[in-house]
Amino acid sequence: MRSTILHALCNCNWVFVVGVFLQNCPASVTTGLRSVTGQLHGNWGEDDEQMADARHSPTVRRRRLARELRKLREGAGLTADRVTRKLEWADGKVNRLERALAVRPRVSDIKALLDVYDVADEARREALFTLTREARQRGWWTAYGALEDNYVEFEAEATKIFSFQPLVIPGLLQTPAYARALHRGWLMTDEQKIERLIQLRMERQKILDHEQPPFLWAVIDECAVIRSFGSADAKAEQLQRLIDTERLEHITVQIMPMTADPHPGLSGSFVILDYEEDPSLVYREFRPESLYIEGQKEVEERRRVFQHLSATALGPNESITYLRRLAEQSE
Repeated sequence: MRSTILHALCNCNWVFVVGVFLQNCPASVTTGLRSVTGQLHGNWGEDDEQMADARHSPTVRRRRLARELRKLREGAGLTADRVTRKLEWADGKVNRLERALAVRPRVSDIKALLDVYDVADEARREALFTLTREARQRGWWTAYGALEDNYVEFEAEATKIFSFQPLVIPGLLQTPAYARALHRGWLMTDEQKIERLIQLRMERQKILDHEQPPFLWAVIDECAVIRSFGSADAKAEQLQRLIDTERLEHITVQIMPMTADPHPGLSGSFVILDYEEDPSLVYREFRPESLYIEGQKEVEERRRVFQHLSATALGPNESITYLRRLAEQSE
């Protein structure tokens, strides 16, 4: 079942939750994900199917638009309720736009808001109209149907990805055979669904071959790479996939040895996503649920944890040496 996105405002920081709600946040600050439809006032019709570039995410653009709209409203000294009354909109519509819950925001709505906020600069207005149109586009992942987790939507536009994985190899570095073994290990029996998810994962990995790839830094626990799966050839292929990252300047792989003392990574996996124009996010996967956290304090806490893990793990060169030795032992 497709996850529900809930937003919670905790200690003045946004916390994005998929299918789970933080216990220290009051229920009054949550809202369900809703869709909006209608006619678009702009250079192309709302119903036109525009596909986003592989390195552009409509989800990230909606998040950026939401931040800009909130900033403009606050700069105009207006409350969301007052704007709602001025425009005679349905209750909650302004909040949905400012929380990136409007899946397909309309240019006509943004135009109305800019008029209320007295934004007269044509360049500024057109930039926001363009951002709105980009937010309405379809991501390449929509070709794979409804997804249980929308992580790929945030990953697509990240400029830096810091991943700690204590149990499995990061998805961006998995081979098809490894991914297939994982899905079957999760008691998935629908072979067509498994193959669709593997194709999705392989498509995700193309981000690393893009002319402007993200910088990926992965710290992987040793137990993830020594865990048995599939045939000897399949395991050798997966190890070689990790070893081959040595020649890629934008990918760094480190192995956390099982002999390391207890460390903060034992609390579970996490990914830090950094963006060129947007605030960073922390993603934590808890099958079958997922958690997205935004807020400088929370992100910096995870960043410090990642730095500690990186300092505790084998260095990049030592890690590749270890992987080569493990591959030789597996032959």
